[in-house]
Amino acid sequence: MSTGNLLVDAGVAALLVGSGVLVVASAVGFLRLPGFFRRMHPPALAYTLGTWCVAGAATLHLSVLQGRAALHPLLLPALLALTVPVTTVLLARVSLFRRRQAGIEGTPTASLPRDREQ
Repeated sequence: MSTGNLLVDAGVAALLVGSGVLVVASAVGFLRLPGFFRRMHPPALAYTLGTWCVAGAATLHLSVLQGRAALHPLLLPALLALTVPVTTVLLARVSLFRRRQAGIEGTPTASLPRDREQ
């Protein structure tokens, strides 16, 4: 099911290849970085950018195929942009809590709000 337009097909292919390159770079970074906290940030960025590339490719392909703007593929990366930071913060907080409970040396202590300090 080709659009018949070589330029559009090349743009879609470039976006999909770019997405694959970002995901591979993320995986390599994930394997090379030591520790949980250092591994959290790069994959989230690369996967988010990769998702934007795939959504852009789908939007471009469907828009040309249907002959009108097909913006619904952009909903997925928009939702990811809202939810990924929240889940990242929750994972970091859970990991810090578990490290504190295990008594691992070098773990930052929990800080109390200024009005509750003694």
